[in-house]
Amino acid sequence: MLNSGLNTIYDEHRSLGAVVQGLLYLVGGYRRDAMEPDFTLLRSIVFYLDEFPQKLHHPKEEAYLFAKLQIRTRTADKVIAQLRHQHHAGMRYVEDLHKTLDKYEIDGSPALAAFSDAVEGFAVDILQHMALEESTLLPLASRHLTGEDWVEVGVAFGKNGDPRFVADADHAYADLFRRLINVTLPSGAGSCTGSQPADGNAPDR
Repeated sequence: MLNSGLNTIYDEHRSLGAVVQGLLYLVGGYRRDAMEPDFTLLRSIVFYLDEFPQKLHHPKEEAYLFAKLQIRTRTADKVIAQLRHQHHAGMRYVEDLHKTLDKYEIDGSPALAAFSDAVEGFAVDILQHMALEESTLLPLASRHLTGEDWVEVGVAFGKNGDPRFVADADHAYADLFRRLINVTLPSGAGSCTGSQPADGNAPDR
């Protein structure tokens, strides 16, 4: 059985993965001329990809999960250094999303290729990043962190709320997920297969 802190991290990975897959689906439709671009939705997605992983999820990984794991063991140092580097690189990918989306909205279809490239670059980076965490870092954390450590991790991540369902301050996130599901569900792209724990079992809820 997974603890609440680990559950929340997997949930956030699933949420982020669902948004990335939804964005890839939308851009694919635009490139095939099968869909009219919805710039309001695209801006909501890029805002989420900037705000949630970059300003909530990743900083808390570094401040709580990474820091506590390095206190308990040095075996995770190499992968933590790699993940920190990926966090920093992810900011540049998000900047590219903002810049190329601005140009796409102004210039139309001639600027779609650059936006599509930025989306694909971000998607590859973030999906590989989460895969590395789940295949290497989280199993090490499960092995070495104490129950007290996980309580602190769980409290810190619990303050984020699940962006698929929260209200109030994160109402925009919940609305984004509803809109993505409405757009992508007919083709099946809206189903959140998401990330799974390293042992292959879905987190307990």
